[in-house]
Amino acid sequence: MTALQRAINDLVIANRILAHHAVFDEYGHVSLRHPGDPGRFLLARDCPAAFVEPGDVLEFTLDGAPAGDDNRQPGAERFLHAAVYAARPEVNSVLCAGSDDVVPFSVTPVPLRAMLGTVGDMGTHVPVWDIAETFGDGTDLLVSDMDRARDLAQRLGSHRVVLRRGVGFVATGRTLNDAVKTSVYIPKNARTLAQSLQFGAVTPISPGEVAQRLAIDPESNAMRRGWEYWAREAGCERWL
Repeated sequence: MTALQRAINDLVIANRILAHHAVFDEYGHVSLRHPGDPGRFLLARDCPAAFVEPGDVLEFTLDGAPAGDDNRQPGAERFLHAAVYAARPEVNSVLCAGSDDVVPFSVTPVPLRAMLGTVGDMGTHVPVWDIAETFGDGTDLLVSDMDRARDLAQRLGSHRVVLRRGVGFVATGRTLNDAVKTSVYIPKNARTLAQSLQFGAVTPISPGEVAQRLAIDPESNAMRRGWEYWAREAGCERWL
């Protein structure tokens, strides 16, 4: 199996894991930087993540344009992925999820903070991107061109995660597994924080603890355990 075939299979697995865990509904999307060309990335065509097959994966350049002559409908928000990859050469995976659990932290002054150790590598600060700040109140909230995408990438900055006001979150990963693992726990973390705030002040994961979590190799055996388990749970044995 070539590196590209392995990457395509892994992207199929990622889509199905995220759908299985309800991180993705019919609109979520996840991408992977091309293993042989850092100026391209892989992203499934415009279809529900739960049904993605290897043949659905397309290549794009860092301006969001299709890299080949496949004329199937690409995802409307492919530009989001392109802008993050262009701005962050160390990022190898990007995903966007519409999550009811994180939306309250995108529309109120209460910040999303890491409460669970499993999401400690989310970082100590999660910025919020409000499309209306730059593009006014007449948008459809979609990141459907490079201007919007670059604005979002600027708000993301060097952080791992950014919330989209009224929509959900965008997460980045050093590897595909890294992005998937973090994103499975982000909605759980948001629910835990919302519940904890009902009791009063909370104690989030500390900066020192975050640093230690980030120091763990995302492809170590400890961090890969979840990937194979979740892949089999989602019925992806044939692509492992």
